[in-house]
Amino acid sequence: MVRDMNGQRGLLRELIGDGRPALSLTAVALFLSGLFAIFLSFRRQFLPQDVAFLGMTAQDLCTFADCRIVRFMFHDRVAFGGTLIAVATLYLWLAAFPLRQGVAWAWWAFVASGVLGFGSFLSYLGYGYLDSWHGTASIALLPVFLTGLVASRPLATIRVTGWLGTAEGLRAPALVRVGRWGLLATGAGLVLAGLAILYLGSTEVFVAEDLGFMGFTREMLDGINLRLVPLIAHDRAGFGGGLATVGVLVLTCGWYASPSRAFHQALLLAGGAGFGCAIGTHYVEGYVNPTHLAPAFAGAALFAGSILCEVVGWRQQTGKT
Repeated sequence: MVRDMNGQRGLLRELIGDGRPALSLTAVALFLSGLFAIFLSFRRQFLPQDVAFLGMTAQDLCTFADCRIVRFMFHDRVAFGGTLIAVATLYLWLAAFPLRQGVAWAWWAFVASGVLGFGSFLSYLGYGYLDSWHGTASIALLPVFLTGLVASRPLATIRVTGWLGTAEGLRAPALVRVGRWGLLATGAGLVLAGLAILYLGSTEVFVAEDLGFMGFTREMLDGINLRLVPLIAHDRAGFGGGLATVGVLVLTCGWYASPSRAFHQALLLAGGAGFGCAIGTHYVEGYVNPTHLAPAFAGAALFAGSILCEVVGWRQQTGKT
């Protein structure tokens, strides 16, 4: 069928299309933001607004505690960058596959994760540091995201039950079902961990292992610069919000999505970025306290075992090699 025969369809409406391009653009922006956060951390650079707020550069702060305060800050920032890449990867898959097919749960996955992801920026009210770049980026990206949601709402008309409760899910091999339950447990764990870190960033900021690594008490950090703890709290809360957002997406996709090659690839990319950055940065920065790392390793092991079970079981079931 030929549409718009009278030429009344505008350029902007054509670019927006069914809303998925705007949602994919949001994903690309998040992906690039994650890479940028990781890049700056490896360059050992604070953002200009961080320097303006703190009155110190990363090099100035490195003169304290053999640079462990700076290394601690950058370990949070790399982990946050990993969560942005993970969210972006799952957003791209959601827009390209389930939302394109018109299933309602994919649209609601965008809504739920967007509320948590964008809403977590408001946690700055708890620690007092308004990151102007973060705020500007959020304000610029939010209309794109909302436009995508509004335009794609008519697509989301097909309602389905959770995959494990469908005929396909009930007939799936035990290995596939075990893997899927493991993915759901991984998602739940990420949500709980992310919310705990988000709360911590807005309140106490540090756990005992953090202060032990830096070799400073909170009072000693205040003695260096009264704005230092609020800046660190901003990084912690941002990572917590990103982690919880990833958890919401893994939970939702794990509950509804049927096994497929693209879904497994998206999960592997998202999990590799998220867990890889969160764990790897600790070794780069020398923060290798076993107690502190144990939850991350447990989550990574659960995720890896779960996706392996599902992929192997699914490929055996479908006869793929």
